[in-house]
Amino acid sequence: MNTITQKTVAKTRKNKTTEIEKSTLKFSIIVPTYFEEAILEQLLKKFDTSLRKKYKFELIVSDGGSTDKTLEIAKKYADKVVEKVKEEKQTISEGRNCGANVASSDVLVFLNADCMPQNIIDFLEYISKWADDASQSDAIACKVKAFEEEELVRDKIFYFLHNNYVKFLNFIGLGMGRGECQIIRKKVFTELGGYNEKFAAGEDFDLYRRIAKNGYNIKFSEKLLIMESPRRFRKYGYMKTIWFWTLNAITVMFFNKSASKEWEAIR
Repeated sequence: MNTITQKTVAKTRKNKTTEIEKSTLKFSIIVPTYFEEAILEQLLKKFDTSLRKKYKFELIVSDGGSTDKTLEIAKKYADKVVEKVKEEKQTISEGRNCGANVASSDVLVFLNADCMPQNIIDFLEYISKWADDASQSDAIACKVKAFEEEELVRDKIFYFLHNNYVKFLNFIGLGMGRGECQIIRKKVFTELGGYNEKFAAGEDFDLYRRIAKNGYNIKFSEKLLIMESPRRFRKYGYMKTIWFWTLNAITVMFFNKSASKEWEAIR
């Protein structure tokens, strides 16, 4: 079993002005970052202090060693900022696990810095109600689409097919969830050892596969819509990107390693 972040050294900064009492927290939104100064503020400012108090959640940024203004922006908005202090380059799995380690709630919401819930209030309302009802699923897989201002006809076709593919895999019990946004009950996350820190890619598929394999339930939510930029598809095309995804999924599933040595961040 993978142990959460035993080998990762990090330091945590708490923002005392916005931190909510641990006993009342319902969920923790964890944003892994690495050189995200151009886009991070756009996301973080959506989760303002009034919303955090109303919906009882904390905002955590877990940084992988940025030397631009990412940390400056994170410290302006987040309740907790986890800073990497080890010299080796950190995988996104390590960043997510570091964020989970300092989370004070029972529900973990992993949200990529370059993504955005289509409707912030609906997003928070849904997670808040789900967090209150432990009899519901143990994890949630979200629907993902391209930002409307960037969306082309081929994007609509791809996301329609891929969302239904993710929905189908969860329906038949194989487990799947895009890493853009994954929502997991902390007790399940901890029991399974969190994200596998050895994987440079495919860690999102691996975790949800293990969740399903261990008998836990994953719900694919049609109501939670996460918007992302299709810029990776613009740079590499759909066929090459899907091939990368498929190759990493195969090597993760059958060889317990990712084919990619490093997952390129497209800016």
